Amino acid sequence: MADTLRSGWITTGPKTQQFESAFGERVGAAGALGLNSCTAGLHLGLLALGIKAGDEVITTPMTFCACANVIEHLGATPVLVDVEPDTLNLCPKAVEAAITPRTRAVLAVHYAGHPVDLDAIQDIASRHGIAVIEDAAHALPASYKGRMIGSGDNPVAFSFYATKNLTTGEGGMLTGSPELIARARTLGLHGMSRDAWKRYGHGGSWFYQVDEPGFKYNMTDVQAAMGLAQLRKLDRFQARRREIVAAYNQAFQDMDALEIPVERPEVDHAWHLYVLRLRLGALRIDRDQFINELTALNIGTSVHFIPIHIHPFYQQKYHYQPNQFPVAYEAYGRMLSLPLHPLLSDADVSDVVSAVLDVAQRFAR
Repeated sequence: MADTLRSGWITTGPKTQQFESAFGERVGAAGALGLNSCTAGLHLGLLALGIKAGDEVITTPMTFCACANVIEHLGATPVLVDVEPDTLNLCPKAVEAAITPRTRAVLAVHYAGHPVDLDAIQDIASRHGIAVIEDAAHALPASYKGRMIGSGDNPVAFSFYATKNLTTGEGGMLTGSPELIARARTLGLHGMSRDAWKRYGHGGSWFYQVDEPGFKYNMTDVQAAMGLAQLRKLDRFQARRREIVAAYNQAFQDMDALEIPVERPEVDHAWHLYVLRLRLGALRIDRDQFINELTALNIGTSVHFIPIHIHPFYQQKYHYQPNQFPVAYEAYGRMLSLPLHPLLSDADVSDVVSAVLDVAQRFAR
C-alpha cells in the first residue's frame, strides 16, 4: 500500500493491472477486469452479453437485491425461479420451465459460497441458445467439479466488499473471455478507448475518444494494492474459515432444532456464509426471537437474504405472492447467518456455539 501511495498513482493504474493479472491467474480466468463493485461487474457482464430492454433474465429470489436491480436498469425483466432445498441455489428444472422466447440469459448466484449446479445450468442454456452470467460475490475461492469459479469464458462477477472473503473495502472483479473483458473495460470507464487511463502517465497523450456512452466503474490502485495483499493471504483465510465451519458442524449436527448447511461432494465451498436453518417444529420460538435471544447473549447474526420477491418494489411491480417461491420463502423464515470470519478466535467460536446451543435447548419443545 505504501509504495502505491508514494508512486503517485492512486486511481486506476499499474497496480490495478497487476491485481487483475494476479486474480485472473488465481482463478484460472482468461481475462479479468477490476471494478468498484460486484454490482458493476454484473451490470457490465449483462451489457457485454447484449442484454437490452424487453429481454428476460432468469435469476433467483434468494439473493441480494443487486442481482435483480441490474436487470431492471437495462430495461430487461428479472424472471425469478425457485431454489433447491439443500443448497438454496437455482433449481435447474425451474430454470428450464421458465424459459420463453424472450429469455436471453440466466444469472446464477453461488449462494453462501456453494457453487450452483453449473453443468445442468449450462446445458440448459446451450440447448436454448441463452447466456449464463454468474454472481460469485460469495464464491472466492470456490470450485465446481475441479474447475475454479471464474475460470470460464462467460462473465463472472466477484465482490470485494468489506465483509467478503477477500476485501478491498469496496470493489469487485469481472472475469470472462478476453473479448468480453475488452468490451466491459471500455464500458466501465466512460466508454473511452482502451487504456485511456494511460493518458496521465509519462509519455501519455491527452487525446481520447468515447466509443459509446459508458459508466464510472473503475477500480483504484489503492483498492488494488489492498487486494494484492489480501490475495496472498487467501489460502490461510480459507483454512481458518473451514476450521470454524467444522467446529459449528460438529456442535450442531445432532441437534433436533438445527439444520446445518450442506457441501455437495462435487464442489469446494467458499464458506462466505454459515447459514443455519432452524427446525421450527422443534422450538417454541420463531427465527426472529431466536436472533433476539442470541443478541442478548452478545452474539451478532444476520439473515441472508430477504427474498427479492417480498421487497415492495418487486412485489408491487410483478404482483408476487410471498409463497410463490415456496422453497426460498420457507427457508427465509427459519435461517440465520452465524459469525464466520478468519479473525474469530477459538474462544469466539466457542462463545457462538455455547449461545446457539443454550437458546436451542432453553426453547426446545
